[in-house]
Amino acid sequence: MLGVLGQVLTYIVPFLLVLTFIVTIHELGHFLVARAFGVKVDRFAIGFGRPLFSRTDRHGIEWRLGWIPAGGYVKFSGDLDASSVPDQAGLAELRQRVVAQHGPAAVRDYYHFKPVWQRALIVAAGPLANFALAVTIFAVLFMTLGAQMTPARVGQVQPGSPAAAAGFQPGDLITAVDGRRIEDSSEVTRAVMLSSGDPLRFTVERNGASVELVATPQRRMENDPIAGRIQIGRIGVLLEARRQDIRHVRYDPISAIGAGAQQTADVIGSTVTYLGRLLTGRESGDQLSGPIGIAKASGSLTNMAVQANPDPKATALNLGLTLINLAAILSIGIGFLNLLPIPVLDGGHLVFYAYEAVARRPVAARFQEAGYRVGLALLAGFMLFATWNDLQKLNLFQFLGGLVS
Repeated sequence: MLGVLGQVLTYIVPFLLVLTFIVTIHELGHFLVARAFGVKVDRFAIGFGRPLFSRTDRHGIEWRLGWIPAGGYVKFSGDLDASSVPDQAGLAELRQRVVAQHGPAAVRDYYHFKPVWQRALIVAAGPLANFALAVTIFAVLFMTLGAQMTPARVGQVQPGSPAAAAGFQPGDLITAVDGRRIEDSSEVTRAVMLSSGDPLRFTVERNGASVELVATPQRRMENDPIAGRIQIGRIGVLLEARRQDIRHVRYDPISAIGAGAQQTADVIGSTVTYLGRLLTGRESGDQLSGPIGIAKASGSLTNMAVQANPDPKATALNLGLTLINLAAILSIGIGFLNLLPIPVLDGGHLVFYAYEAVARRPVAARFQEAGYRVGLALLAGFMLFATWNDLQKLNLFQFLGGLVS
């Protein structure tokens, strides 16, 4: 029984805490921009189901915390359904009711009657808040802890590997990949992981001279301690920087914000690259994760943080930093996912608003309703695929065995 409780505390609780925090920031983005435009709000909710906490403020806004921590929403006055689908007949009825009860001037306080550019900004504010959160977290870490920059120096070259065929030698210092300057060895790893089957042009420094090498990463199956079984690109080199080459960089506030923005942009860029390769058949879908995979990853990170140092203070610090970093990465993922042009997501709303801005009229209600059905089906299919993916990667029976042992 204690084993089950320990597993729940390790895998589920950190994930739910981080997820709830990220969802709150996302919904606050929608809420704050809506209020800035004078939109009347009925409810700000985190979680679903029976409310654990509920309070209505002097503006008539209900602040609610549901007992199911799986999302959240902002309910604008006049929302016709959970997805805020603007059915034209319903909008006409709403306008008549508002005018009859509060007068014609009250119409401007309702979301659906705001100019399309304001509605678009309100919708985009959620994902942008997620990106801003990630930039802020990274910037604070860069200012307070700094960053360790490890040069991408080749320590070993695997015989028969793409790197050996390309002419890599121990001691080579990788300074650029496809023309992009390399500051840290992690940049090389990231570029190679997402380029299996595609030739990469490496610039290396060897004995004071610059040498150009071309290697094509091969896809390999590996057991990652955090993600489980994944297929990624490898060229067959082990990067081993010399101790004297490693430097610690601490950033001032301005440069920290720039570095945080760059870090966020790199994560988004890697995601776009992966999805592009996935759609063109050059990448497998085994890196897509759903709630199970993310919960497992957060649990693995929590275990690693706890085991890194037996000192309670060090453990608490490691655990806090781990969850903060996880929050930044998940915040980027949630922001990016919500911007996909799929109805029911923020990106789908933005597509409809773009049409409305160009055509000077909303998308017909029947097309919107059909789009939302398709969007729900796509989202459900994606979640099922990601969940199945998680079970395949994590070995479900081994995972469940750990829960009951």
